[in-house]
This record gives sequence, C-alpha cells and structure tokens, in this order.
Amino acid sequence: QVTLWLKKLYGHMPVPKYEVNERTVDILHEVMECNEERDRDVLLLIEDLKDQATKYEAEAEYWQDILEESLHLSVDSLSQEATTALNDLVESAMELEVEDTSLTSFYGAINYMASELFKTTSKNQEMEQKLKTLTKKLTSVLMMEKQLEEDIDKITESQKAENAKAASRSKNLIFLEKKSEDLKIRIKDAENRLLAVGLDQSLTHEALGKLSEELTALEEKIEPLKKEVKSYHDLPP
Repeated sequence: QVTLWLKKLYGHMPVPKYEVNERTVDILHEVMECNEERDRDVLLLIEDLKDQATKYEAEAEYWQDILEESLHLSVDSLSQEATTALNDLVESAMELEVEDTSLTSFYGAINYMASELFKTTSKNQEMEQKLKTLTKKLTSVLMMEKQLEEDIDKITESQKAENAKAASRSKNLIFLEKKSEDLKIRIKDAENRLLAVGLDQSLTHEALGKLSEELTALEEKIEPLKKEVKSYHDLPP
C-alpha cells in the first residue's frame, strides 16, 4: 500500500530512496492515511461548493427570468449608473457575508462589524496602555541597570586601590619583619661580642628588659604606699 501510494504521489518522478524497515513503513503508512483522509475531505468540500454554486446559479437564473418576464429588466438593459450600483451592492453583500441583499441583513451585518470594530479598538487601546506601562518599567530597569554597572565599576576601582594599598602594606610589613629579625641578630651578635670582652651579664638587652619589667612591677606596688604616706603628711604635728 505504501509503495503504490508513493508511486501515485510522485507520478512520473522517481520515488526518493529511504531505509525500509518496520518503523519507516509504519510512519509512511500513518502519513498515507492522513493524506488520503485529507484528500477525501477536500473532495467532499469541492462537491459541496459545486452543489452550492449550482444552486446559486439556478436561483440567479430563476430571478433573472422573473425580472425579464415581469419587469422586462435585464443586466444588458441597465444604465451604467445602475450597473455600478448593482455591482457595489453585490460586492458589499459579499464583503459583509450576508445571506441576501435586504436592508435587515445589511443593517445586522453593519451593526455586527461596528461592534467588532469597537471591541478591537478597545483592545488596541488596552494594549497601547500596557505597552506604555511596560515601556516605563523597561526604561526604569535599564536606568537601574546602568546605575548598578556604574556602582560596580566604582567598587571595582576602589577594590583595586585597596588591593594595591594592602599589597604595599604587606610588602612594608615583610620588610619590617625582616629588618626586625636582622636587628635582633645584630643585637645578639653585639651582646655576644661584649660578653666576650668582659661585659657584665646584667647589662645585656635581655637582662635590661627583665629589669625594666621588674621596675614597672615595683612602681605599681610603691604607688599605693606613696598615697598612704602622703595621707600622714597631711596630719598636724
């Protein structure tokens, strides 16, 4: 079935090559069924339109015969103005999709189109209002985004400056630490040399540091005693 359908579909042209397996055949069979069903629907629609056209032609001939027999009126006997008016009437009826050319049909169709026009106009106005609102919001968002970008740039520049300062401080700290270690080594060497030539052990930097701490502790102990002694000095003889 699929092979015959493809040959019928392509006619004198060769059928394109495809991989023949169960899956491809099933897919082509489904497409074939859809295509045939669509063709049947189109044929039914064509037949229906032909029937309607036949009915309209018969009705037109019927009314044309009535006009010619009763009023001796035909299209050829109409004036140019009447022919133009008749054509305008027919075009209006087709444009408005009315069943006949009666005033009732025309008024009903015109009222319907006016109602649809009003709905469309109202919807357009509503959409325009929404568009204005969205435009304002978008403008506000874009301005905010621009401000954020500027703030980020400022923070980035400030961060770079802080990083540069921190790097400079780190270099200075490393330099001072190295300098301090060097001075400690030099002081130790100097003390060792002085000790070697007979310097009193109590005069070394370490010893002097301990004496300074002891002196501070003694001063803290003496301070309340001084206050107590001062209170006795204030007594009368």
